Amino acid sequence: MKVSNLLIALSLLCSSLAVAKDTDESLEDYISKNKQTQFSYDYQKNEAESSKLRDSWIAPLNLNYSYSKSNPYGSDQTSENAALKMDQPIFQSGGIYYGIKFAEASKLYSNYSVDVAKRKLIKDAISLLMQIKQMDMKIEKQNLQIKNSEINLELKKEQYLNGQLDSGFLDNAIIERNFVIQALYDIETNKERLVSKFNAISDISYKEAPIPHLTLLDKESFLSHNIVLAMADSQIEKSRYAKNVTTAKYLPRISATAGYNWSKSDSPFQFGSTEKDYYDYGIKASMPFDVNTFVDVESSRVDYLKSKLVIEDKKRELIALFEQVMQNIENFEKKKVLSAQNKDIYVKLLKDTKKLYKAGYKTQYDVEILSNSVQIQELDSKAFEIDRQLELLTLYEMYVNEI
Repeated sequence: MKVSNLLIALSLLCSSLAVAKDTDESLEDYISKNKQTQFSYDYQKNEAESSKLRDSWIAPLNLNYSYSKSNPYGSDQTSENAALKMDQPIFQSGGIYYGIKFAEASKLYSNYSVDVAKRKLIKDAISLLMQIKQMDMKIEKQNLQIKNSEINLELKKEQYLNGQLDSGFLDNAIIERNFVIQALYDIETNKERLVSKFNAISDISYKEAPIPHLTLLDKESFLSHNIVLAMADSQIEKSRYAKNVTTAKYLPRISATAGYNWSKSDSPFQFGSTEKDYYDYGIKASMPFDVNTFVDVESSRVDYLKSKLVIEDKKRELIALFEQVMQNIENFEKKKVLSAQNKDIYVKLLKDTKKLYKAGYKTQYDVEILSNSVQIQELDSKAFEIDRQLELLTLYEMYVNEI
């Protein structure tokens, strides 16, 4: 069946992150303050590393000072020297410009890397929260099934004591009751595991935290606002400027040189102290000849070409994931429809059974079993909706509506 070209997106807004319609909370609030601070430090480090890389073409000023004392002939002699030197590149065949652009591209790529990690953690927190809510529904459903199994057991007891059934049917009813009770214990255990994982990454209480509601978006928007593709695109820019920087490294460069020198010496063999200072300045041209020049340039060129191919593979992977998610959503929709149909059947049976109960043809047990069955179908429908939301959530971390 053709998969619908619709996709999920979170629709609340939190800076570059989406947030859910039904809450004003930032999605970042789903993760702990400690983890938020860690991500903030990551961004700060990216900023510092980018600034350092951007200004790396600016040569340092070298200040040297020396002092020595000797007495080769039994008399003390002292000598002091100081120098301030500058050797600043002013032209690198485009290397300065490309170096600055490489620093900017590197910062963008690094920030996307942090974005991806943060969005994954937020997605994990929301996924755990959804699964916990789903477990609550499963627990409620299991309790209803336990009630039905207990009613069934009571009926089997009465029929057995009245000689209408043999002991095998009664034994099966007891086994069924034990089975559904044990299943409840398993569900409760699984819920506690999920709660433990959620508490490890979030400060908020799962009992109070709202579940974001996910809305639909077309495939074109998903791909054009995709953080994975944006990161891959920034890698292309980074590789392109890295290639240019590498090439410029082996081309002619011109540097401005300047210096100030000072010296002082004091010797008994001289008349007093001798002190002098002078400055120098000039222009220097240079060009390296390295046996690995062409290999180095070719290596950077290959990295650039590869990065252009990687983004095409990423697009293909995302489209395949998109189609798979849509197919899974379609199946969950079918299950919801089936639950709704089953509920209609049980509602009709319950209505007729209540009439028969009043007329004396049915028992209270019959009414209770059908009433529980109606509630079970309602819970199934809600659980399938969360399954649908969980399926869509796998795409949340890739969609940013401000790229």
